[in-house]
Amino acid sequence: MTTTFQIETDRLLLRPLDEGDRDDFAAMNADADVMTYFVSPMTREESDEAFTRYTSHVKRNGFGFLATRVRSTGAFAGIIGMQVMRFAVPNLPQPAVEIGWRLNRAQHGYGYATEGARAIVHSAFQEHGLAEVVAITAVNNGPSRHVMDKLGMHHDASLDFDHPNVPEGHALQRHVLYRLANPRSTIREEV
Repeated sequence: MTTTFQIETDRLLLRPLDEGDRDDFAAMNADADVMTYFVSPMTREESDEAFTRYTSHVKRNGFGFLATRVRSTGAFAGIIGMQVMRFAVPNLPQPAVEIGWRLNRAQHGYGYATEGARAIVHSAFQEHGLAEVVAITAVNNGPSRHVMDKLGMHHDASLDFDHPNVPEGHALQRHVLYRLANPRSTIREEV
């Protein structure tokens, strides 16, 4: 599959991660403020593992988490994209594709997450023909839940779950799941 695609919005350029993004990606993942709703910031090794996982996912599936840069400056804003979920959520049809975002602290508050995620939803439905996308986050992650609401996603409380990669009893263990169905009538079921 080709990995040379890119998505442009009014203010953002989204494209597959490349080696030139690795240090920016690691710096973002090491920032405690950015990682507030994660168990902890990532070590460089953990960040490099995630980088490899994301680039491999794009090569394997033709979509994934993408490097996001501000078009006017070229600044690394973070990552926005979608991936086949790495674990099953009880009672959620599989395979499920989740959308998500993580932005540098300096890029918070500009609406970039919503703008980029809208483009990802469009790609999921129009280009990849997915029946549905989901988004997950810790229960108390108000900023991400606000983006999910702005995208028109709906919280499905019956699918809230304890994240399998968060330690038992941790304040971030409980996660919410939001869903958005493809409004098109002809939908490809497979991922």
